[in-house]
Amino acid sequence: MVVMNSSLHSAPKRNGLRVLALVAACLLASLAAAGPRVVVQGLLPGAAIISVDGERKLMRAGDEFRGVRLHAATPEVADVEVEGERMQLRLSQVVGTAYAEPELQSVVIRRDNALQYQTRAAINGRDVMVLVDTGANLVAMNEADARHLGVDLANAEPTQVETASGMARAWRVSLRSVDVGGIVVHNVEAGVMEGRFPVTILLGMTYLRHVKMEEKQGVMTLFRTQ
Repeated sequence: MVVMNSSLHSAPKRNGLRVLALVAACLLASLAAAGPRVVVQGLLPGAAIISVDGERKLMRAGDEFRGVRLHAATPEVADVEVEGERMQLRLSQVVGTAYAEPELQSVVIRRDNALQYQTRAAINGRDVMVLVDTGANLVAMNEADARHLGVDLANAEPTQVETASGMARAWRVSLRSVDVGGIVVHNVEAGVMEGRFPVTILLGMTYLRHVKMEEKQGVMTLFRTQ
């Protein structure tokens, strides 16, 4: 008769469990060593919007958030300290890989002295100033701006729009692209008003419906997840 020693069969199983536990511990250690995932999502003079492991916060110079300290910021770069290491980060630059989050595009706009949110944009590839206007149902501009952007009014659809002064002649057009701080929307419906108004191009809902907006303490953030 042959007697099987059960301990001989259980030993490889216990060894396998030890190996799995060791691998898991190594993976956790490597993730911890990688440190937090830090992304600069917005830059202002003296402040920055920083994401740490997926959680966003508006930080001012001197603030600390989840192990990240903001020493200084300009519209071009943030001077940050991450776990004791000082570094210069530009917009959308990423540090660390321990946490994977969807890529977030964001634009920060400061309220001006007229209590309006104006910023530079590229429409049809040309630089212009735009005014964020959630009350405008589409992007709107005057004839001169339309010509500057290469809009063909001769073949545009004529229409009438209501203004504070009454009904006005206008044209419905489609813009190839509207780019605000890198957030690009293609084939944007727009209205071209006869005459000189609006003086500044209105960034209306045919663009804004493609982004999410947040407003806090005179700062508006437009952002979109890729």
